[in-house]
This record gives sequence, C-alpha cells and structure tokens, in this order.
Amino acid sequence: MAKKKDDLKHNEEEELDEAPAEELEEVKEPSELEKANALAEDYKRKWYAVSAEYDNYRKRNQAAVSKAYADGAAEAVLKLLPVADNFGYALDGASDEKTKAGIDKVIKSFANILSSLGIEEIPVEAGADFDEGVMEAVLNFPCGDGEEPNKVKQVLKKGYKAKDGKVIRYAQVAVTI
Repeated sequence: MAKKKDDLKHNEEEELDEAPAEELEEVKEPSELEKANALAEDYKRKWYAVSAEYDNYRKRNQAAVSKAYADGAAEAVLKLLPVADNFGYALDGASDEKTKAGIDKVIKSFANILSSLGIEEIPVEAGADFDEGVMEAVLNFPCGDGEEPNKVKQVLKKGYKAKDGKVIRYAQVAVTI
C-alpha cells in the first residue's frame, strides 16, 4: 500500500510539474519590444486625439473671430446709416443742380463703401407686400380705393443687410391696413 501511495504521489507530482509549465507558456510576459510597440501605439492614439482637438479648436476660433469682425463692422455701419439718411433728405430738399450732383456723389461714395464691406440695401418699393423679415411698420394707413391691406405705402428709411443675409437695419415703412 505504501508503494501505491508513492506511485500516486509520483503521478500527481508529474501532473503538477506539467500543468504549471503549460500555464507558464500561456501567461508569458510581453517582451520589451512588445511593450515599446504598445506604448508607441498609445502615444500615437493620444497624438491623433490631441491633433484633432486642436484642429477643431482652431476652426472654432477662426469662426468666432470672423463673426466678431462682421458684427463689429455691422455695428459701425449701423451708427453711420443716419448720416446716409440725412444725405438722402438733403438730396430731396436741394434746389439747384450743382448741390444735387455733389450730394449724389457723396451718396454713391457711401454706397460703394457699404458694398465693399459686404452690405447692401434692402430693396423696398411702395406697393410691395409687407415683409416683416426685412421691414418694420412704423405707420399704418387705412386702405384707400383700389389698395390692398399689408402693402407698403411709403418707405421712410432704407433697410440694409449683410451679405450673409443678417439684417443690419430693418426698412422703416408705412403700411396699409
């Protein structure tokens, strides 16, 4: 019986010796090269992420600067528009042709400056449909004979918009009701 126990112990030891050897092969630690490659891949992935993040930041910043510039230009033009209105009133009230020609030159020069800034006049004429997207009704008139409601009766102040469609100043009009 002692021999059987010894044989059993011997067989168990052989099995134990073989099992850990197989497990060791499966759990083998990565080599220095594999560690370096994994580390390089990790750094590469992080670099791509940071690069993309920076590119997005640069684009957002560029858009914000462009918008701030456009808003600043629109604000400056908005403050100058009353001067253009006054030149228009002066042209309407001028009596001699030389004065009219001089004022007309100033108005055209101002229009060229606005155009160079990407700002254009909103085309509004008497008799056109009222469009609240680009017009502001400051006076109402009852409909006369043959007139329809919600039509522009008179343009009091011209409206202006930027090339992107943003209204800088709504056209002030009198509307039929």
